[in-house]
Amino acid sequence: MGPLKGIKVIEFAGIGPAPMCAMLMADLGATVIRLDRPQKAALGIEKLLQFDITLRNRPAISIDLKKPAGVAAARSLLAEADVCLEGFRPGVMERLGLGPKECLEVNPKLVYGRMTGWGQEGPLSQNAGHDVNYIAITGVLHAIGRAGQAPTPPLNLVGDYGGGALYLAFGCLAAVISARQTGKGQVVDAAMVDGAASLMMNFYGNHAAGLNVPTRGANIVDSGAPYYDAYECADGEYLAVGAIESRFRSELLTKLGLDAHAVSGDDRADWPRLRELLAGVIKTRSRDEWAALFAESDACVSPVLSMAEAPLHPHNVARGTFFKDENGVVQAKPAPRFSGTPAGTPTPPRQTDENAASALQDWGVATETIAQWKRDKLVGFTGI
Repeated sequence: MGPLKGIKVIEFAGIGPAPMCAMLMADLGATVIRLDRPQKAALGIEKLLQFDITLRNRPAISIDLKKPAGVAAARSLLAEADVCLEGFRPGVMERLGLGPKECLEVNPKLVYGRMTGWGQEGPLSQNAGHDVNYIAITGVLHAIGRAGQAPTPPLNLVGDYGGGALYLAFGCLAAVISARQTGKGQVVDAAMVDGAASLMMNFYGNHAAGLNVPTRGANIVDSGAPYYDAYECADGEYLAVGAIESRFRSELLTKLGLDAHAVSGDDRADWPRLRELLAGVIKTRSRDEWAALFAESDACVSPVLSMAEAPLHPHNVARGTFFKDENGVVQAKPAPRFSGTPAGTPTPPRQTDENAASALQDWGVATETIAQWKRDKLVGFTGI
């Protein structure tokens, strides 16, 4: 079930990009076990666990890493793993006795994936931070927003998930390939600042070439160009326009009843007038009326849908982009898609220690070892 079948991953529980990375791997067939803290299991399941979708497709087992025997148990699991994922501040895993040195000693082929905002070294490496901070120092946040307005945080997609989870997954899988070729594992230092900067590659190229205006809302894809923006419709909903190329723009203007030769938008001096014309015309009909008019055109026009509406769009329905899990939670299916090794349907997040014994058995842990770990309250701890 998926192209990563046979890859074994140990995930140390955290929040944000590391769980997202683990989900991506599990979605594509990797066997992933999430190691949680006993204290969390003792408090019981969070009320909203079923909605914490990034925890889908894998079991969670509590393990007491405050006991040397618990650390030894974790190392024994890592001895059979291809990948270790952790998202703590630099030095935390070392203080637990589960740093790269100790883990690579028991498993020389292990890929040790580390997810942080600032990276494993550097003057900010020990500082707290969030997505907005990481993208702030990489030039990303400065570039996003409308003219004359403050920078606009793009949710936490660029730092946490784009620059974090995806680069961690990419790096770990690249290192797995290397380990299988060389017999040697390694540390993957995935920093959100590095990933966010990498995502800006094209824009840094444009900046160096002098092709970008160094202010927000003044360039083609930052809401500066009138033919790449969202416009309010008669019903208060919005229409997305992305007619960058002249042939697409010509079709856009023609369908809107405007003269494509009189105001093409090729000249920046025409941008204010074209924006005014587009806004005026689009405001005369509802979003769905415009969507129907442009449904089969190359004008690069789409309705701006809410999260409630998106799963119902005919294109998403036809591709099966979204699905409901057994709890009725709507979410995206695994991506990308594979012709020969398709991914299965994801299972919902599970309570910590639910089916812990079977998960450990599937990992290859002997039944008597599991029983001993439970007697010693090293794993499957319930707080009783």
